[in-house]
Amino acid sequence: MTSKGKQTLSTWIRPSDASAWVACARRVWFDQHQPTAYEPDDFNRMLSTLGLEHEAAILAKLESQYPVTTATSFEHTQTLIQQGVPVIYQGQLKNEQLGLAGYPDFLIRHESGHYQPADAKLSSSENKKAIQIQLGIYRRLLANKLPAMVFLGDGRTATLGDEVDAVVDEFIASMRTILDLPQPPSVRYSHSKCRICPYIDNCLPEFESSEDISLLYGIHGKAADHLAESGISTISQLAASSAELLPDAPYLKGYKRKHRAILQAKSHLTGEVFQLARTALPEGAWIHFDIEDNPLTPNRERHVYLWGFLLPDYDTGSFDYVWTDDESRDFDGWLGFLKKIEAYRSKFPSMILTHYSNHEKATIRKYAERYAMETHATVAWLLGQDSPLFDIQNPVLDCLVLPLQGYGLKDICKHPALVNFQWQNQESGSQWSVVQFHRFRAEKNETERERLKTEILSYNRDDVIATRKLEMWLRNLFR
Repeated sequence: MTSKGKQTLSTWIRPSDASAWVACARRVWFDQHQPTAYEPDDFNRMLSTLGLEHEAAILAKLESQYPVTTATSFEHTQTLIQQGVPVIYQGQLKNEQLGLAGYPDFLIRHESGHYQPADAKLSSSENKKAIQIQLGIYRRLLANKLPAMVFLGDGRTATLGDEVDAVVDEFIASMRTILDLPQPPSVRYSHSKCRICPYIDNCLPEFESSEDISLLYGIHGKAADHLAESGISTISQLAASSAELLPDAPYLKGYKRKHRAILQAKSHLTGEVFQLARTALPEGAWIHFDIEDNPLTPNRERHVYLWGFLLPDYDTGSFDYVWTDDESRDFDGWLGFLKKIEAYRSKFPSMILTHYSNHEKATIRKYAERYAMETHATVAWLLGQDSPLFDIQNPVLDCLVLPLQGYGLKDICKHPALVNFQWQNQESGSQWSVVQFHRFRAEKNETERERLKTEILSYNRDDVIATRKLEMWLRNLFR
């Protein structure tokens, strides 16, 4: 605050802060007090480009219907509002008393004479809470009861009204508290969020030096807070505890969970693998299965552009696949997948179709619903009681405690003391694959298209080889 009680523009709360706030209070503080320059990765650059293209398409649509004027400042925006222009593009709004500033994509004049804020968003499912906050703040800055609009990437228009006021109030109050702090707020580690945060190097040494319990896989921040109140604030203290004496905590109740948490702490400290139970892997002809899909289609229905398989005898020459160039061939790809499964079933009557995590099975179910093929014989077999699908992640989670912060396929397989399988392209991953596929679609040169396709196929082949390596590691472990 300034001496006159007003905030400088640099310290005002903006709707764009919402994404960081939803992710982590400490990230908000760093953004304001110790910002770091960082380059977004290829996937986020692609999302930004697609977002700008979507915004440009909405702008063109509005320009075909109304006169559209681009605002150049806060003052210019107010002038345009007073003039009653039909659509204001890139409006700039502020309220000095509230300390809020916002930049809606569009301000659209309602028949009442007031303006409705509108943003172009590719999806409402990604960071839904942040979108609610952003549009809710625009409504507050406009000080009318008209709903805000969201032009979605699939062609729908969503509206947000008074129902978002509560989360907006929470956001504003929390932001004011955070920004007034002289030091970064105390937070807990989150493997999924922290590892992609630009401030990870600021925070991770602190978490590690204090042996923060939230570093452990399966320990929620609220559980760590509760344990700390009971005198167990470090990984070493947790490792020395007993499940019988460990107090109940949020997300950590019952002997089984407490016992696993203690073993996870021991595994973190020693690198030891603990076997909770012994299991028998299903017998049969194992075919390893992995898909690559694009969530950024025009209708936002995921398009599987690659259905990949590793067949016996499990070498690189045993890789098989179904590929489609774009979503217009989606049904052909689905039928191609079913045809492959039917051929494999004929050749390998005892087939076990192995995948890692539930994503593949859930995708098959969505495709069956999409094309109304739930009663198709092969689909019914894949999803029925005698399904050949086997999620190899389940015996890992049910039976093992590993010295890892995440139990993803790459976490386990890349670890030198575990499976120790390395992908040929170290940068490859699911988001990397989507970026390469978008480049493939946009590329006009056939040679370059084939190169990009070959890279994606190579990555998928490594994925199914990795599940095979994991299978063999587990068989040896459970023997």
